[in-house]
Amino acid sequence: MTLTEKQITGFLDSASHAAETISETVKEKGIIHVFSHFDTDGLSAAGIIGRALFRLDAKFRIRITQWIDEKIMNEILSEKPQLLVFTDLGSGYIDLLSEKLADFKIVILDHHQVSGQQTSNIVHVNPHLHEIDGARDISGSGVVYFTAKAMDKANVDMAPIAVVGALGDMQDKYDQRMLGGMNEKIVEDAKNAGSLTVEKDLIFFGRETRPIHRTLASTTNPFIPGISGEEDKSLAFLVSLDIRPKQGEKWRALRDLSEEEKKRLCSALADHLLSKGLHYEVSNLIGHVYILNREEPWTPLRDAREFSVLLNATGRMDKPSLGVAVCMGDRSSALEESNKVLEKYRRSIGKYLGWVMEKPERMEELKNIYVIHGGDYVEDKIVGAISSIISMSSPNPEKPLIMYANVKEEGIAKFSARTLDMITDKGVNLGEIMQVAADKCLGKGGGHNVAAGAQVPLKNVNTFIKLVNELVEKQLKGEKIGS
Repeated sequence: MTLTEKQITGFLDSASHAAETISETVKEKGIIHVFSHFDTDGLSAAGIIGRALFRLDAKFRIRITQWIDEKIMNEILSEKPQLLVFTDLGSGYIDLLSEKLADFKIVILDHHQVSGQQTSNIVHVNPHLHEIDGARDISGSGVVYFTAKAMDKANVDMAPIAVVGALGDMQDKYDQRMLGGMNEKIVEDAKNAGSLTVEKDLIFFGRETRPIHRTLASTTNPFIPGISGEEDKSLAFLVSLDIRPKQGEKWRALRDLSEEEKKRLCSALADHLLSKGLHYEVSNLIGHVYILNREEPWTPLRDAREFSVLLNATGRMDKPSLGVAVCMGDRSSALEESNKVLEKYRRSIGKYLGWVMEKPERMEELKNIYVIHGGDYVEDKIVGAISSIISMSSPNPEKPLIMYANVKEEGIAKFSARTLDMITDKGVNLGEIMQVAADKCLGKGGGHNVAAGAQVPLKNVNTFIKLVNELVEKQLKGEKIGS
């Protein structure tokens, strides 16, 4: 969808309003507390606002969180900062923030679906308020980027980080995995500044850094049965295509292949996926590649998608401060530690994917959805990553997938829901479904139409799953679902 001038202007005006609010607090020497989400987009958002505040010599603190809960509320009430800034979260908590923090000045910079009635103490920047799709046209870090740019034009140098955030949120939904909408304007800013190049190529993790066979083996989007997770089979696959994995003693990376070799590889992978019935996955092989020109070649930060995986790893492996530091410019110790965390993260993903695939009953098929019962085994912070990967290669892509893991110390189950655009086109909105079902189960839920989450008391897990199954059916029939 092409955005209108009115939509763009309205959104940018709201970002400017937020920028003024933040800048005024800095001028008054006020203390600013930033709360951001723990995924790639949230860490990118935190890095952008952190760099912008650092440039202004502001007094600020950044905290990364999965959700807004009573603990955070009590912390705010006791510490009494002059300004609260929520990035990549907040839009689903407006009633809670309005009720509990009515005496605080609040800025919300988010792109998730809006829930609740805001009060005058909240400055709210969200694309949905301007009929811009927050699931594909701009991410949370993009919202923060436009706010930071309005604070100071020098913050245009953070455009590549917003691109990383958008790709981490899988917003490359336009033709051939391209970023569109407001994201396209961020890409243009980065290109004009000379910090970004966009090319069309095979899209695989490790394009810049890994030997080709390891790149194929480590790819999960698309997930390639018999190749993903299988280095020896990946190597044999390349040899069968007469693609040399080594040049002398040096392993070749994807970037080293000739155009003819890339065509041969792409064609063979497409045939392989089709033979497994994975027609949807074929479209994910070729697309737009976003290269960060100011990052060192052969490093994980050079390719924006690889950068996004590195950030996701730090957030989901309980090391979010490393990801934020890298976004803010640390290319020494924080980057070195992040690379170690990434290796652990990849092993975790492989372990959990293997666990799900090992026994069919771990992925239950209901009438309208699939359910993966992660229970006590799966780490709750990994649930979103696992559900994203499996939803793209499930036996029936017509059905949304939900997955949960127990968070015993909190007495809740953490749910993650994923589906494809072809299902949302039929009227399914997972953000609405998770919100309505969670409300009925004394929990909290929300998100986007294609990707959403919820936290539900452990005793209500089965009721919640049943409700989600029913609500998907209702939306497919065109019925309204109400809370």
